[in-house]
Amino acid sequence: MQPAAAPAMPSILLLALLAATALGAGAVRTPTLVFILAGQSNMGGRGGATLNNRWDGVVPRECAPSPRTLRLSPALRWEEAREPLHSGIDVGNVLGVGPGIPFAHALLRAPACPKGAVVGLVPSAQGGTPIANWSRGSHLYDRMLTRARAAVAGTNGKGRVAAMLWFQGETDTIRREDALAYTGRMEALIRDVRRDLGIPNLLVIQVGIATGQGKFVDLVRKAQRAVRAPNLRYVDAMGLPVANDFTHLTTPAQVRLGKMLADAYVATLH
Repeated sequence: MQPAAAPAMPSILLLALLAATALGAGAVRTPTLVFILAGQSNMGGRGGATLNNRWDGVVPRECAPSPRTLRLSPALRWEEAREPLHSGIDVGNVLGVGPGIPFAHALLRAPACPKGAVVGLVPSAQGGTPIANWSRGSHLYDRMLTRARAAVAGTNGKGRVAAMLWFQGETDTIRREDALAYTGRMEALIRDVRRDLGIPNLLVIQVGIATGQGKFVDLVRKAQRAVRAPNLRYVDAMGLPVANDFTHLTTPAQVRLGKMLADAYVATLH
């Protein structure tokens, strides 16, 4: 006597399971929280990339890829975020670990983070750039806004720009006049970004520099702390480990900074 054959799975159910498997294997999720990452090299990320003009390739677990952490590619498409996050964006420089992916992972672990959130990072930094190069109408400003708008459009109405993370100022330590002008230039940048994106109360988290390319580090730090704007937060990088080039944060420092930025953002959710 032949054993009874197993009941055939209904064809519709089988097709649905196959489709779901294929979708899970290759699909990229849609971001719900979009963050602009702008500034110069320490935002672009030089962790592990300050020796022998090459990146050491070390990726800490806090920077590991995740389907809930995406980046907007140079071609303006969402993809899974990987280090170096600013690859193809911070052009002409050797790139390493930055604060963006650690920020996203720390945010997603936070109890206050919205359930099911997917973080979309919009890398826009460029190394060696003074804040004057980010003024309204400049190439860097226009590129940042183009990328931010494309990022939101790519969420199909499901995402929004949650904040701009800004880490810049090392180049403005070279000339005293640039250091003294920093406060006004930063306030203008915040006003312009909010107006041009149509987000009047956009959260801006500014990182206080820890190092500089010139002798006016203290002046720029003072100018950064003097910036006045609604819905502005300040995170201080001073005291974080600095690499042997005396300018860029180490990989562990970038991981720590990412957590500090996440804490600053989560504090606004309460």
